[in-house]
Amino acid sequence: MANAAIKRQGIRDIVKSPLVAATQTNWSWRDLITLCKPRVVVVMLVCALVGMALATPTLPSPHAVVFGLVGIGLSAGGAAAFNHVVDRRLDAMMLRTSRRPLASQRMPTPVALAWAALLSVAGIGLLLWQVNALTAWLTLGSLLGYALIYTAFLKRATPQNIVIGGLAGAAPPLLGWTAVSGQLGPEPLLLVLIVFAWTPPHFWALAIHKRDEYARAGVPMLPVTHGEAFTRLQVWLYGWLTVAVTLLPFVIGMSGALYLLGVMALNARFMVWNWRVWRGEDPRAPLAAFWFSIRYILGVFGVLLLDHYATGWAWG
Repeated sequence: MANAAIKRQGIRDIVKSPLVAATQTNWSWRDLITLCKPRVVVVMLVCALVGMALATPTLPSPHAVVFGLVGIGLSAGGAAAFNHVVDRRLDAMMLRTSRRPLASQRMPTPVALAWAALLSVAGIGLLLWQVNALTAWLTLGSLLGYALIYTAFLKRATPQNIVIGGLAGAAPPLLGWTAVSGQLGPEPLLLVLIVFAWTPPHFWALAIHKRDEYARAGVPMLPVTHGEAFTRLQVWLYGWLTVAVTLLPFVIGMSGALYLLGVMALNARFMVWNWRVWRGEDPRAPLAAFWFSIRYILGVFGVLLLDHYATGWAWG
């Protein structure tokens, strides 16, 4: 405990030092890109693109695809930048995030806040102007859900933060669907449910790996409040929930046998990693499971897309 306190105080001293404060003008355009969490946004855009493709039996309109992806991407980048602003002090206390532009005080907070606002307004405005109002309003709702409800409140209020706040992160396939179709339906809501069920085992695996950092920062993540054993069990149980939900597209006739075979193979590998996390015998398993889960969700949507077009060509 003494070592942890010394390490935490050391990080705080570095952040508050005049030398670090003096570097607030030493930022570049790369820091603006970093604020957008580009790797996360790419995954979101892939999910949105799948939603666009599934919304129509033929190829979606290039106009809807281009402006839809740009608008959604700008809004997602804006939400991520708001996340950096709200979490800047928390990030400074965690080794994993201490070198972020705001956490290290490399960039002034007003610059990041202006950048976040610019991206968000540009993204929502573009969707409203070139796509449709439904997609614009849904995107605004997901932006507020992530940047304010999750980041500013839920993350610090409850160990169920990622379960409740995961709904905002599950929106991209729905946004892609409405960008092309202009309407809601059970199919895009099922796509949201898949991402929603997948989020807890995905994120809690990382939270197990980073438990000590969350504890030092005072964030009530599940491994901190309920212990690692309980969290490992939840990863295992939510993994099975994800498996069940990913079978629903076949059950309701949204997809065919190709999807069923592909998703069963992905689910088998997914649950092997979740089982390793649950057993707790391999300290490397949580982080490895986290990285695999990203490939897993992309694979689920990829095979859903492949089935969609393969079936259409077969009947066409």
